[in-house]
Amino acid sequence: MSLVFTAVCSHGPGITGRAQLAPAEQRDALYAAMDGLRLQLEAARPDAVIILAAEHFANFFMNNMPAFAIGMGESYTGPIEDPEWLNIPRRTQRGNPDLGKRMVSEMLQSVDVAYCEEWQFDHGIMVPLHFLDPRNELTIIPANINCQGPPLTPLHRAWAFGEAIRRAADAVPERIVLIATGGISHWPATPDSGRINEAWDRDFLDRWLANDKDRLLDYRDADTYRDAGQGGFEIRTFIAAAAAARGKGTLHFYQPIPIFAVGCTVATMAVI
Repeated sequence: MSLVFTAVCSHGPGITGRAQLAPAEQRDALYAAMDGLRLQLEAARPDAVIILAAEHFANFFMNNMPAFAIGMGESYTGPIEDPEWLNIPRRTQRGNPDLGKRMVSEMLQSVDVAYCEEWQFDHGIMVPLHFLDPRNELTIIPANINCQGPPLTPLHRAWAFGEAIRRAADAVPERIVLIATGGISHWPATPDSGRINEAWDRDFLDRWLANDKDRLLDYRDADTYRDAGQGGFEIRTFIAAAAAARGKGTLHFYQPIPIFAVGCTVATMAVI
C-alpha cells in the first residue's frame, strides 16, 4: 500500500511516571492531544506502526552502536525500566518479522540499517504506546536512530533514513503508519533536568511544520548541545519523519512542562 499517516510526539518518562506532579491543566491538555492522536492513528487503519525512537542504551551500547536499526521480531517486551517508576505495566507487543524483513531489504538499497530479532522497549517507545495503543492491539515495527553515542548520525543521513522508510512503506502492500518520538530540548539525567528552551523548540517546530529541509539540516551538534541539551539530539527522529511524509505539519500541542523535563509535543504531518 503506502505510508498512510505520520506523526511525532514526546516520550519523556515523566509524562507517565510523574503525572501526578504536573500542573493538572497542562497534563490534561497533553493527554487529550495524545488521545486525539490515537483516534487519528486508528482512523488510518494501519496494518503495522513503525515507532521511530532514540534508544537510550537499553539494547545498544558503545560496544555496538548502529546508526539505524529496525526490528524484525515476532514480539517485543517493555518497559525495560521499572514499571512502577514509569507507571506503565510490562507487556508483550506483537511484531511482524516478515514485514520487517521486507522493509529492511528495501531500505538496504540506499541506507545501511541494522536489524534486530530481539528488542526490549524502553520509555522511548512505551510512553507513546501507553497512549496510542492502550489495548495492546497494534503490530509494531520498532526503529532507532543513534542519538546517544557520539559520533552521532549526521542530520542529512537521518533525512535519508526517512526517505528509505518511505520507499519501503510504499513498496509493501500493508498500510504503514510512522510515529517518530523524541525531545525537543531537554537535559535528561543531568543537574539541568527540567530545563526547557522554549524559544529553541518553537523555532525548530516552525522549520519542521514547514518541512523546510534546508533549515532542518542546518543544525550543528555543538550548537544543539549548547542550546537544547543532549536530549536535543533527538531531533533526528522528527527530521526522518519529515523526509518520509513530504508534506506540511500541523501542531496539535506544545507546552514546556518542566516536571516532565521536556517541551511536550504532539504534531502530525501530511503524507504526500
